[in-house]
Amino acid sequence: MQPIPEFTSADPPWRAPHAAYVHIPFCAHHCGYCDFAVAAGVEHRIDLYLEALEMELQLLLHPRTIRTLYLGGGTPSHLNVAQLDRLMTSLNRWFPGKRVETTLEANPDSFDAEKAALLAKHGVTRISLGVQSFYSQHLQTLERPHRPEQSVEAMAAARNVEMAVSIDLIFGVPGQTLEDWRQDLARIVAMAPDHVSTYGLTYEKGTRLWKQRERDELVPLDDEAELAMYRHAMDTLNAKGFEQYEISNFARLGKRSQHNQVYWANEAFYGFGVGAAAYVGGTRTLNVRNLEVYLKRVLSGETPVFQSETLGKEDRARETLAMNMRRVEGVDFAQFLGQTGFDATALAGRAFERYSAGGYLFIDELGARLTTAGRCVADTIVTDLF
Repeated sequence: MQPIPEFTSADPPWRAPHAAYVHIPFCAHHCGYCDFAVAAGVEHRIDLYLEALEMELQLLLHPRTIRTLYLGGGTPSHLNVAQLDRLMTSLNRWFPGKRVETTLEANPDSFDAEKAALLAKHGVTRISLGVQSFYSQHLQTLERPHRPEQSVEAMAAARNVEMAVSIDLIFGVPGQTLEDWRQDLARIVAMAPDHVSTYGLTYEKGTRLWKQRERDELVPLDDEAELAMYRHAMDTLNAKGFEQYEISNFARLGKRSQHNQVYWANEAFYGFGVGAAAYVGGTRTLNVRNLEVYLKRVLSGETPVFQSETLGKEDRARETLAMNMRRVEGVDFAQFLGQTGFDATALAGRAFERYSAGGYLFIDELGARLTTAGRCVADTIVTDLF
């Protein structure tokens, strides 16, 4: 395995990482809509995985300072207390010092007061809680194993140790009505989290949900219904003091996800674990997604990376433009020029003109950003710009 390059303070943020992502693939159940690198029902492999993860971290050669650390999955909270203690001890050894933000993803049925206390002791400052819905029938459609009341209990456990709380919700679930969605948002607002992420349900090819749709075992919501739900989320959350700062993300003042903003700025980050992506020194890498292959490779001293790409200057600039446009603030022309060396309006060509004329994009001498109408078709616009 090749060591991870070292950097100096003179290296730009698209080369030198100040953030790290660590993937924990284990889940109690593989939900039908999920296309992430997960492993369900293999708890006997967790300790061996932690050993492999520790070996991969050794590629750093020496401890490094970062601003944000994000533990995603899978379900990091599925690990027991001893395993979480081992994981965080290792991570704090390689990434020492006080970080601006440390986030751990959790499911409501696997996060309790004991785990919250341990994680807080290790410096976790933020929990991202996969609530998805407060309706049992929608949780069942999504194959989520938790009960609605467990979401409330999990949030209380995080609050008791003064962690910030981010809530994930899904709209567009088959059978979901606009009134159901209104009630979910009302419950969330009443719980007063720091951050809310709202995601439209997607049917990823090969997932059980995708296969159910192909067999006509469920009826997806139409585009108009999903659009109404998304617009209602924007209206409701903005009115209740949540600032929308990205297509799917809303936050209280000062509570934006510091880690995710690294991605949208297209800055560098470390990545460790099965299926983890990294962007280091201008090169993007992706680790193998299969747990057993990852274990075999890392424990035998082989690299877990199966895909690597170093983008040219123009491709990197286009990628930066596409990522920037996900933010409500959009792209700052002067900052973009300094980061990439390219003029954003020249790079975007007629796309800027076309979407501006259609009312989807606002452009002035300082920058470009999506309008409210543009956010509703953001994926199309971002793909076009890239």
